[in-house]
Amino acid sequence: MNDSKVDEPRVEVNDLPVPRVGLTEDWTAGVVGLCIVLVSLAICLATTPENLKWSTRLVKAPAVATPASEVAQVADTTADMITEKPKWNALVKGWIGKVGQWKQSPVEAMSLTTTDKKTGEKSSQSALPGIFGAFLATLLVSLFAVALQRLPLSSFAIAFPFVFLLAVVAYLMAKQEAIEASNLEYALWALLVGMVICNTVGTPKWLQPAVRGELFIKIGLVLLGAEVLFGRLLALGVPGVFVAWVVTPIVLISTYIFGQRVLKMESKSLNIVISADMSVCGVSAAIATAAACKAKKEELSLAIGLSLAFTVIMMVVMPRVILALDLDPRVGGAWIGGTIDSTGAVAAAGEALGKVGSDIAVTVKMIQNILIGIVAFAVAIYWTKFVDTTASTPAVGVSEIWKRFPKFVLGFITASIVCSVIFAASLFGELWVDASTAGITKPIREWMFCLAFVCLGLDTNFKQLLPYFRSGKPLLLYVCGQALNILLTFIMAYLMFGVLFRE
Repeated sequence: MNDSKVDEPRVEVNDLPVPRVGLTEDWTAGVVGLCIVLVSLAICLATTPENLKWSTRLVKAPAVATPASEVAQVADTTADMITEKPKWNALVKGWIGKVGQWKQSPVEAMSLTTTDKKTGEKSSQSALPGIFGAFLATLLVSLFAVALQRLPLSSFAIAFPFVFLLAVVAYLMAKQEAIEASNLEYALWALLVGMVICNTVGTPKWLQPAVRGELFIKIGLVLLGAEVLFGRLLALGVPGVFVAWVVTPIVLISTYIFGQRVLKMESKSLNIVISADMSVCGVSAAIATAAACKAKKEELSLAIGLSLAFTVIMMVVMPRVILALDLDPRVGGAWIGGTIDSTGAVAAAGEALGKVGSDIAVTVKMIQNILIGIVAFAVAIYWTKFVDTTASTPAVGVSEIWKRFPKFVLGFITASIVCSVIFAASLFGELWVDASTAGITKPIREWMFCLAFVCLGLDTNFKQLLPYFRSGKPLLLYVCGQALNILLTFIMAYLMFGVLFRE
């Protein structure tokens, strides 16, 4: 996490350590992520949208009962204005794929079954080209990042295929029919796969050059920015903003104070990482916060492990509680979006509430994701002003805050602004951004996240985590903080969507 130790590797020249001149990890992630976004937008321009015309108009159905003859007459006079919903597929859509679902044998996952929406006919194709495309895409992206950091390319290129193979294994485990039905996502399996190797045979030294979990996940977070579109998020209005932006800082600050004053946690960095992980948006917030407070890798792994474990529990339990209480789907969706950590888990849990509840759940979570940069900046200021100060050096300037701030967050914000502006410009812009994210940036992001979790597992030794588990304080902190989060989010969701802005 420390820029001076991690992001500026040294080499020996005449037996003297000389700092490399490459970019730091944070700047590298920002540059690489933005390049991917811009290249994906450019690639999409090689194709054109289908069913999109300058005269495209939508014809609404009559609001009241209308005689069939009049409906037929309206249809005849406006038939030329009715078109199919426009769509835009990137030129390389499908080139970056994943394994398919399987039931009895993992070999079944090498075949993908698709259904034609118009005819209903099913067809199957091999998943291997998509997996190979994912390997090439992530390898090229990673080599570009390593080159920017001026690190040895050969050792990384030798080790990377094995890390990618472990990511494929994690996806295979997640896509087993019963496991996928239980919504146990790839992140959990990727972390477990890495941990098993690290705590049994140990992570080989030759593999270490490619064990770059923080770099992978930071690039993935920059790509996530392309999916966080301000226009789409703010369309939910005041209630969504209140659920995501009012409750979250209250829970974060309250949990941190509880950990320091009540639980007396020895590590302030572990306290704030768990608090941000639980209150904001899980792993993404944990990574940004850990970078801002220079938390240890073991502390980050512990926070992520707690987050993934409780995410699985909550995504199974919360929809059932909402349905048992017969809550308004809008209230339930906002409640899920504001409390469950992972965006993917939010989408899976929201499906039980129908389209309205699912859409609101995902949108609230995406609004909450915007806080990643704000929280990281706030933690950087707080840590430099009040935590990492001594009697001899009480004053901390703006330069130290800037040094502490995780720079990759700037890439996340820039990607979000660029894609938000394009998306809001016109229907063409909306289709353009959707094609870019769905066909290129999102598949790459998901693979980068999977690689990151594998690497975090390969770097996580249970012996180093034992001191944190013995006291039980991290687990108690997470449980108490999440309980407060669930309670306050429910109150705000019910007040906003069930009372003040009730449909």
